[in-house]
Amino acid sequence: MEVKEASGGDGKRPPWLHLVSAFFAMEPSDSLISISRDCGGGAITENVQYFIWNHCISKTDGKGHTPYVTSFLKKVVLEVESAADVVIDELYEQLSFYMTSLKEDDLAKGAPRIIREISFLYPTARVCQNPRKVVVPLNCSLNMLEGDTGCSIWPSSLFLSEFILSCPELFSMKSCFELGSGVGLVGICLAHVKPSKVVLSDGDLSTLANLKVNLELNHMNIQSLSSESEDPCEVKCLHLPWESAVESDLQDLMPDIVLGADVIYDPQCIPHLVHVIVTLLTTKKSNSLLRDGSKVSVAPNDQINSDIPNGYDEFVLASTTQPVAYIASVVRNINTYNYFHKVAQEANLRVVDITQNVKIFNFLPYMLSYQRSSVRLLGIYHSFR
Repeated sequence: MEVKEASGGDGKRPPWLHLVSAFFAMEPSDSLISISRDCGGGAITENVQYFIWNHCISKTDGKGHTPYVTSFLKKVVLEVESAADVVIDELYEQLSFYMTSLKEDDLAKGAPRIIREISFLYPTARVCQNPRKVVVPLNCSLNMLEGDTGCSIWPSSLFLSEFILSCPELFSMKSCFELGSGVGLVGICLAHVKPSKVVLSDGDLSTLANLKVNLELNHMNIQSLSSESEDPCEVKCLHLPWESAVESDLQDLMPDIVLGADVIYDPQCIPHLVHVIVTLLTTKKSNSLLRDGSKVSVAPNDQINSDIPNGYDEFVLASTTQPVAYIASVVRNINTYNYFHKVAQEANLRVVDITQNVKIFNFLPYMLSYQRSSVRLLGIYHSFR
């Protein structure tokens, strides 16, 4: 994880900053073309092309995902030529190099893993102000259709990361535990807001290995669960298959906050997931909650969801006295989503949709493929009554 000021010619402010951020996040090439047009006032001018060359293509230094860069270059050239404008030599030559030196199957397949850089751009009040940004490089998989979903970046993890960065006071000096950590994006953002402890978990060993690679990419120190340290950049990792989770081991973790992104996906896994959440939320109150007794200060929106029984106010009250969970989820299958609510209710969990109750800033304005409105944020606590 790198925190720095966005700089470098026109690249320090939108839409130029958005173009660079979208390129290194590997946004779809159509999105890059759209942002490129914005930079040129409706057209990909020579000035925009030179910017693409200087700040995007040449910065890959041979490490970029060649099929991705090639696809983008093709669309830039097609866009410019269709407008009867001039394509700069640098872009033509680079595209020709890719097309003549690489085999067609290399362009089609590419590497199974690539590095995507997710830049969280802090909102600024003034257009002229250089925004601060958090850059998170992640080793990701391109093989989602081959079962490698744990090494992909999902909308819910982006949403949960934005939530964490929008409300750092919720997580500062709290012990945080994440279920199904995947590539580690949420955990890396957590470490940025200085919690007292971060434990990341996943049930797949290959995903866990990739998670550790990403922690190292972001200069995080990986510690064993038994080690004690106050370094906020130290993160602990745990192999946790939900179906074989041992209650006594979970109780030793004693988190203040449990998090999960896109963990509600398989009906067969839901009873195990709920069991793990219940166990984590019903351990004795953590020392940090007993010590400070501070209330959760989630900023409310003007839009309050008043249709939820045992709603937001009850959740906020519960969060001052006991551990709570935040689960971000896209409702892909309403039956699976409803089944989670049913099993959770039977386990005395109160699930509150707090999506409209919290103010989450847009840290990813350049990510046109990210459908923020599709994600629901659930607040969960255990009812002891």
